[in-house]
Amino acid sequence: MADQDDESMTEEDLLSEHKKQRKDLQAHIQKLKRSVPKGDKKKKKEVTEEIAKLEAELDQRQDQELAAFQQKQKTESTVKSLENLSTEDLPEEGEGDVPFDKVKKSKAQKRREKKAAQAKEREERIREQEAENIFLARNVETEKIKKFLSERGLQIKEIASDGNCLYNAIVHQLSLKGIEASNEGLRQQIREYMQSHEVDFMPFLTKENGDCYSHEDFVQYCESLATTTAWGGQVEIQALSKVLKMSIEVVQAEGPLIRIGEECEGNPLIIIYHRHMYGLGEHYNSVQKKTEEGEDDFS
Repeated sequence: MADQDDESMTEEDLLSEHKKQRKDLQAHIQKLKRSVPKGDKKKKKEVTEEIAKLEAELDQRQDQELAAFQQKQKTESTVKSLENLSTEDLPEEGEGDVPFDKVKKSKAQKRREKKAAQAKEREERIREQEAENIFLARNVETEKIKKFLSERGLQIKEIASDGNCLYNAIVHQLSLKGIEASNEGLRQQIREYMQSHEVDFMPFLTKENGDCYSHEDFVQYCESLATTTAWGGQVEIQALSKVLKMSIEVVQAEGPLIRIGEECEGNPLIIIYHRHMYGLGEHYNSVQKKTEEGEDDFS
């Protein structure tokens, strides 16, 4: 466990570290999936079993780390409560030595510990329910998308969840048209386009506190867009449509099909917007023609 000896680590820090580990594992899993030759069922089975093993090992290790951390916190809390006992809870003079762990707790201390235990149990139930809800929401969303695509003779083409999913989904769609492109190249193109059409894009960008972007904020936004793995959204899709001179269809489970750049001729690029993918939130995948087996990429 990272920073295991750091006395300042909180349970929230540990859970955050666990979330990062799961994200790293998902990235590794994507590499394993992509290593499977198309149609090689034996290799696909081996990779699926290896993925299941990796996920089980991570679950077990994180459960053990969390249990050990909680036990440590509980022990420290008990020691602290004993140190804070009032003098009336200590043995009277002449009663003899009483073992430290046998000193009676005050009623107030017992009530505090009971409340703390109940609050902790409630928080754990909330976390468990949130995890269950995310898993359920993801499955429901995926099934709706699969059904919609199947009716159009399409299926999901999975894209790695590394911050570049929007751009790599577009790269895949372009490759189906015989057009070579790259994540880095697309990012550079839309930075240049957005900077030269600032008045068209800046009104749609706001800071976390709701304030509008200044010119300097917009320049920094475009720079980050081109030089980091910053996640792309609606604004970037608009810019991509303009740069590529192609319409882009965004399939989603909730809400209507979105088509951007309807004025463009030719078949649109088709991408999928997921709200609940990988438990990490929003994600974009691509699509491809439905195969004979009709199987999506490990979805």
